[in-house]
Amino acid sequence: MKGLIPMGDLEQLASRSREAAARLAVLTTEEKDRALLRMADGLEENSREILEHNRGDIEAAREQGMTTALMDRLTLSEPRIAEMARGLREVAALRDPVGEVEDGWRLPNGLQVEKVRVPLGVIGIIYEARPNVTVDAAGLCIKSGNAVILRGSSSAVNSNKVLASTISEAAVEAGLPGGSIQLVQETDRETARRLMRLHGLIDVLIPRGGEGLIRTVVENSTVPVIETGVGNCHLYVDESADIGMAVEIAVNAKTQRPGVCNACETMLVHRAIAGEFLPPAFAELRERGVTVRGCRGTREILSEAEEATEDDWSEEYLDLILAVRLVGSVEEAISHINRYGSHHSETIVSNDYANCQEFVTGVDSAAVYVNASTRFTDGNQFGLGAEIGISTQKLHARGPMSLRELTTTKFIIRGTGQIRP
Repeated sequence: MKGLIPMGDLEQLASRSREAAARLAVLTTEEKDRALLRMADGLEENSREILEHNRGDIEAAREQGMTTALMDRLTLSEPRIAEMARGLREVAALRDPVGEVEDGWRLPNGLQVEKVRVPLGVIGIIYEARPNVTVDAAGLCIKSGNAVILRGSSSAVNSNKVLASTISEAAVEAGLPGGSIQLVQETDRETARRLMRLHGLIDVLIPRGGEGLIRTVVENSTVPVIETGVGNCHLYVDESADIGMAVEIAVNAKTQRPGVCNACETMLVHRAIAGEFLPPAFAELRERGVTVRGCRGTREILSEAEEATEDDWSEEYLDLILAVRLVGSVEEAISHINRYGSHHSETIVSNDYANCQEFVTGVDSAAVYVNASTRFTDGNQFGLGAEIGISTQKLHARGPMSLRELTTTKFIIRGTGQIRP
């Protein structure tokens, strides 16, 4: 495919990325932005071929019985290609974090110390059936001065190949080194495991996908990993909640786009309000095709609810399924979330200030909301610009990972001949 670098040996591919990273690190913002804009133009110019290859992936996924929610992630269209192109242009317009002086001070001996933002180097992205990640990740990595190695899933292989071909060719045309954006074309598990072992060639791996993918990368990688994506997100309806508001937030958090990591998967409801809240909430959810799996107390109120099992409390459905459990206090809700949750996004609907404060303080997650949908956990929605994923860990970055989170720091010390006594 035109513009697509043959994989060859995986170590050689990573070596090309490392060479490219050294050159990307010293490019000006204008040079990087020019490449991003050319990449955006290339997507629009090549949209017909992109859609043709995507149709092949769609047909194969349908034959394999992929769920409707996951099919939505896989599917491209003219508007979605335009959205990816717009995303690249928006990244070009963002402030470049590279070279930013984060802190600085003068020591008593006259040394001037500065803490400066620099690229991470070579970033590997391992992801599932979301071809838009090919473009989004590449754009963010280029803007932050990093080379990127992309390894998508077999279900999106045709889409990923044509997208990577398009943007890598455009980037080279705009003056970037050839190894800046590379796609691992083989999608077998052994190739993925080899990629995870390239310590010294790849600086960090970022898995984007379900719990199984992330666990595999964390357990097998010798390269540092930033965990992202698994979203067993919770909504807690407090006894003081406004019923109308709670219903609206529940419907939005579950159904606005059920196949994404910030969609609500479990709803906890205070027993004191359950009889008043659950019937109207269930009516709205059922109208949108949601299946409820509930605890015993939930099923006593909602006879149509299915019985929830222990596994349901920790499940990321990515589908129109919602687990519902009754609790007796905000403390019980917090305990449930911290035990079963994935530390992604949680929200409380409440008019009790003390309960809200206890919830935001006690819940151990990357994003904690009060009276708002979990669907806002997103770099753009937070005003940070595009993101590469939602980090659910505590080291390096937590929450939406935008440009700044794709850099690290180094110290620059300027002296006038000082020596240590």
